[in-house]
Amino acid sequence: MTIPVTIRLQEEDFDVSREIAALSRGRTDIGAVVSFSGICRNDKAGAGNDAIAALVLEHYPGMAEEEIARHADEAVSRWPLTGLTVIHRFGRIVPGDNIVLVVTASAHRDAAFHAAEFLMDYLKTRAPFWKREEGSAGTSWVDAHDRDDTAAARWAKS
Repeated sequence: MTIPVTIRLQEEDFDVSREIAALSRGRTDIGAVVSFSGICRNDKAGAGNDAIAALVLEHYPGMAEEEIARHADEAVSRWPLTGLTVIHRFGRIVPGDNIVLVVTASAHRDAAFHAAEFLMDYLKTRAPFWKREEGSAGTSWVDAHDRDDTAAARWAKS
């Protein structure tokens, strides 16, 4: 059976509820749906300092979709999923706007939770996106965080 997988990179916003409904509507094989939505904060690294006006996300069209699809395929092969949606925005995003959505569906919650975590850890550490923050002090590129690499390392196959 083919698992429905949706991957979209887009500038426009998305509706979390609509995406969950689209994945699960009319399905009786789904017992669990897990979603994660990432939202643009108004401060650098959530530290409460140096407010940002916007986050600009850049990517290489084609390459980014292929890389995300490769990891989506890995999630489908590692866990018994019945559906998967990944949406990642690019362009200029202001605080309070959606950035990313991962929705996983399975007969049981464990697989849906693990697959969603796996995909978000990948998106945070390995997906080919570059982030630049705009603020009162100018613009700066966002560096990777060691904590994200540590989280992603738990999924490495031995």
